[in-house]
Formats: sequence, structure tokens, C-alpha cells
Amino acid sequence: MPMADGREQIKMAEDVKFKVSIDGIPVEVSPGTTILNAARQIGGDIVPPAMCYYSKLQGSGGKCRTCLVKVSKGSEKDPRPMPKLVASCRTTVMDGMEVQNITSPEVMEARKGVVEMLLINHPLDCPICDQAGECHLQDLSYQHGLASTRYEFERRTFDKIDIGDKVQLHMTRCILCYRCVFVADQLTPQRVHGILGRGDAAEISTYIENAIDNEFSGNVIDVCPVGALTDKTFRFKNRVWFTKPVEAHRDCPTCSGKVTLWYKGEEVLRVTARKDEYGEVEAFICNTCRFDKKATSDWTIEGPRDVKPTSVISLNHYDELAPPPVVKKSLSLQEANKDQFERAKELL
Repeated sequence: MPMADGREQIKMAEDVKFKVSIDGIPVEVSPGTTILNAARQIGGDIVPPAMCYYSKLQGSGGKCRTCLVKVSKGSEKDPRPMPKLVASCRTTVMDGMEVQNITSPEVMEARKGVVEMLLINHPLDCPICDQAGECHLQDLSYQHGLASTRYEFERRTFDKIDIGDKVQLHMTRCILCYRCVFVADQLTPQRVHGILGRGDAAEISTYIENAIDNEFSGNVIDVCPVGALTDKTFRFKNRVWFTKPVEAHRDCPTCSGKVTLWYKGEEVLRVTARKDEYGEVEAFICNTCRFDKKATSDWTIEGPRDVKPTSVISLNHYDELAPPPVVKKSLSLQEANKDQFERAKELL
């Protein structure tokens, strides 16, 4: 009988829902849900941006401060507003809480300051950066950035290093979101890279170059929100808006085998894990799928990837698989790709 009572109490606890209002839109969520995830249940423009939070990684969030929101009402029991803006990725909801995001001028002004801080040392590499078109910081700077910087001091710079045979680190672009560190901690048997130094001398690095060597090391590329960690097999090969993303899968003994293939003509330029609408990986993939399987014959093609109309990738997208772009050989296009790659390498 006591066991039955225990199960009943657990069920009653699961049925409890907190009523929360975000920018005037009500939503019911489970206790323990963060403001950010409550906003994601509503969706749309009221979802705060997040550069460091990653729902698949434990302990992520609270680093970049781009998700700051204003809590104008704490709860039904204590309606007092919170005295300062809070990080929505780290603040859990209370029953009756009222939150302001895009409806608060204070939040919008603070977000501009956060973006300005992130861009203090981040260089304007967009014209040559492989992350251009997929960069969350690029979107943030367009939405909330200032036309000029007030920073007058010398920016910090780092030499590019190889932290693995397929991964290159541009620490100059890094915003210290810690995502790659959490991935290595939680997805690989032994983490060999992390944060070295403190304050403005802090950097992502290893004690020895090329130290990262495990089957899931390529996932640090997918989780990086900027162009700090890049795929050496894709560097300078093309712009993402000139490619066609296709969903595919294979029977892989190491990972889920569910990926996105990025085509130009019949050539697979790169392979990435599939991502959701917030740019987060749905299922991490192994290095074999990412780096070694770049032929159409290696995969079972499912169809074109869904791309937001607001994304630059949609400019060269399609709704149905057209055989010519994927199957038909184009030797002239392949030669043009090689020439373009050789010209781009001269920029290094």
C-alpha cells in the first residue's frame, strides 16, 4: 500500500504545471523548466538568443549572457519583480511568473551591450570564415549590434593551431562559450582540451598540439557557434549558400548514422550532424561518418533538408530532390571547385 501511495504522489507531481507568461503569451510548463525552454515551447521571436546554452550538454549556459530577460513578476506567492535582468537559460520558472523579452527596452539595450562585448575581440572574418551563413554571432550582430565599436585598445590575437588531424582552432574568433569542452567531457572517454589561462588571457587549447584524437572529436565543430573550430576537410572549399543540404543515413556501428550531406553538383563537400531549429545537434555523429564517407553511394538519401526561408542557405535550396544536381556528373563544375579552392588557399 505505501508503494502505491508513493507512485500516486510521483504521478501527482508530474501532473503539476506552472503557468508562466512570456511577453504576454501564456504557457504551462513543468516545475524546473528554465525560462529559455519555456519560451522555446512557445516559439517564434520571443525565444531569447543563446550562444553558450546547449540543451544536449549538461552544465552549459550562463556564459554568454545573450539570453538576459526581465522578470517583472516573480510568482503568484511573491509578485515582486527581480531586481536585475536574469539569464533565462539558468533561471527556472515559478507559478505565475511574468517575463519580458522583446517587449522590454531594458532587455534590448542590455543585449546590445552583450553583443558589443562579444565583438570586442572577435575579428571581422565573415568574408573568409567558413561559418558565415551559419554563424549565430553573425545573426546577433545584425539584429543587436552597433554600427561602430567604442573599444580603443589592441585586440587579442592567437596563432591558428591544429588540435586534431581534422580540426583547426582559430582562437581569435572564440567567444569562450565552453560548448566544445562540454562535448569532450560528456561524449568522449577522456577530455584533453579545455580553458587555459584566466581573464583576458583565457583560451581554448591543449597542452600539446594535435592532442585530440578520438572517434567523436569532430562534434566540437558542430557545437561551436562561431568559426573558432573549423573542419579542415571543408576549409575554403565553398560557401554554405552555394551548397545543397540533403538528409541521409547509413548503418553505422558507432553512432546513429543520421547526417546532413552538403552537395555542390554531385560532390559531397562536407558531412555534418543534423541540427534542430535552434542550431543544436539532434544526435552526435562519429568521425568515420563525418570525414570518411563523402560519396553518395555510402548513404541512403532521404530528401532535402528543411531550411528556414530567412536563412541564406534557402537562396540555393529546393523542395524536392532533383536528380541532376545530385546524381548527374559535371566535370566542369568539379574543375571550377578545385580552382576556387586553390585560390582560397592563397588567403592563408
